[in-house]
Amino acid sequence: MTSHPTSHITINSPIQFSDELPDAVDVAIIGAGVVGVFSALYLSRMGKRVIVIEKGRVACEQSSRNWGWIRQQGRDAAELPIMMQANRLWRDVDQQTQGQCGVVNAPINFLSGTGARREEFEQWVQVAKDHGVKSDLLSSKEISRIFGDSAAKKWVTGISTPSDLKGEPWVAVPSVAKLAQENGVLIRENCAVRTLDIQAGQIKGIVTEDGAVACEQVVLAAGAWSSLFVRNHGIHIPQMSVRGDVAQTKPLPEFTSQTSLDEELAIRRRQDGGYTLSLCDKHTAYIGPDAFRYFKQYIPALLKGWRHLNLKLKSPLDFPDAWQTKRYWEIDDISPFEICRVLEPKPDPKNIARMVERFKARFPNIGAPEIAHAWAGMIDTMPDFVPIVDRTPKLPNLIIATGLSGHGFGIGPGFGMAVARMATGQTLEHDMSRFRFSRFTDGSKLELGPSL
Repeated sequence: MTSHPTSHITINSPIQFSDELPDAVDVAIIGAGVVGVFSALYLSRMGKRVIVIEKGRVACEQSSRNWGWIRQQGRDAAELPIMMQANRLWRDVDQQTQGQCGVVNAPINFLSGTGARREEFEQWVQVAKDHGVKSDLLSSKEISRIFGDSAAKKWVTGISTPSDLKGEPWVAVPSVAKLAQENGVLIRENCAVRTLDIQAGQIKGIVTEDGAVACEQVVLAAGAWSSLFVRNHGIHIPQMSVRGDVAQTKPLPEFTSQTSLDEELAIRRRQDGGYTLSLCDKHTAYIGPDAFRYFKQYIPALLKGWRHLNLKLKSPLDFPDAWQTKRYWEIDDISPFEICRVLEPKPDPKNIARMVERFKARFPNIGAPEIAHAWAGMIDTMPDFVPIVDRTPKLPNLIIATGLSGHGFGIGPGFGMAVARMATGQTLEHDMSRFRFSRFTDGSKLELGPSL
């Protein structure tokens, strides 16, 4: 298998997985992102026959376009035990792939230039302590030592979690997919699942553009496409997508190997000698039918972060919530997933320029970095910033794992293990009630999780 060597994965990346469709499997997984691939790996090791179907390429959307952070820090309290497990699982799988995932220790630092987040940081340190994770408050002097004499900006306070990790997303997830294939998982790229085959209220299989596959259970891990897929079956997920822009620099001196963000900029040292950059205060939401439909549920989240959100009235052509995207189709119809196989939003050049300016302002001794690549990704998010990982009441043999809100790369192995145990009827290792499907309809008051 040839890994994508330098950047995110696109529809132009070579097809690497083209297993034939079988007549039947135990579990069919829709979507070959980080959660789908890890779910498949663990299900296979639990003795299940598994196929993963991907309309585009393995990890072609957020699973190769994210920051590469594997962080416990700042997690929702319900996610933290799962994330602690995910840290261990990432280390394990990196060894099993001979280091192909690029997983290394990299303390993650949240920094504040004003001190406004100090109370929030103190609360997180206590949450971490309650779960046995070491996380430390940072003074201004301690932050200065992280960057040596490279930093001109003076941060007032921060927190750091020494046991956090980082990885290289565009090689990590395909490497895990190859490992899963070696463990017996069938994987087929460039093949869209059109619908579920439902008979007498039970899922009997999936129908793809290349044929049908019978199965006992289905896992939907389709990221930003999940809501559109199940809407065709009368199931409603209040999911929206937000665009985030990312850039990678050309090689720079290693002034820090740690991973950091403040109110405006996030940085991570890369294996290729550059840094991954992103903005923390500039995201774009496209307004479409679903955005209007679920607007009321998003009001608390919008009130919390509206200053950081740029609203656009027109979604790119054929995106999941574009005005012209079909909401309903038949088995024999060409589905929206065949029309747009990979979400390829264009990054905003102004945002890329802001990254360069902010980097230079913080680290004048390093100077303005040259950008090697810039891209954007659609972050699938939920009204409370935590995912759905649960069976659906309407179709009990459908497990939905979606809405990871930009947090999915790091926690992917943990949720993948939870999905595998769920599908095999094993006792779950964590309290999953926070991620239940019904929380949007059972009258519960939504509790906002952290948005970073």
